[in-house]
Amino acid sequence: MPKLTHYDENGSVRMVDVGNKVATKRTARAHAFVKMSKSVLQQLPENPKGNPLEIARIAGIQGAKKTSELIPLCHPLGLTQADVQIELTTEGAEIIASASTTSQTGVEMEALTAAATAALTVYDMCKALDKSIEITGIYLLEKTGGKSGDYVRNNERGEGVE
Repeated sequence: MPKLTHYDENGSVRMVDVGNKVATKRTARAHAFVKMSKSVLQQLPENPKGNPLEIARIAGIQGAKKTSELIPLCHPLGLTQADVQIELTTEGAEIIASASTTSQTGVEMEALTAAATAALTVYDMCKALDKSIEITGIYLLEKTGGKSGDYVRNNERGEGVE
């Protein structure tokens, strides 16, 4: 049975020592959704603050790069790639973030942080139009590399195939 790695034998939190692990190629993709009214969706092109989706993309990439500064026990990583794609749907904005590195630890948190940061930025850019915008569906889609192997989310309950 897997155990939580951020705790030592006494139950104290710790940063995991990855120094003895082999550096391998690691990738991750994460999802977030920003639910908006049709009225807000229609007004996106006219936003006086600028293009909210493009600003959110850049914010998400920046979020991936700053993950270890936001999540206390994350290792600082040299990302080799970070990207955020945003597509509008009839219900809002679907965000897919990705991150890659060659390192001793994975980039799941970087991809998740990118997705969440992009979603928060869409909210920030549009909140003047509607404060009831919802951010939902933040989850890992897939990851590759590392000791635990590959993971692909395969259903709405989040059960994965490893």
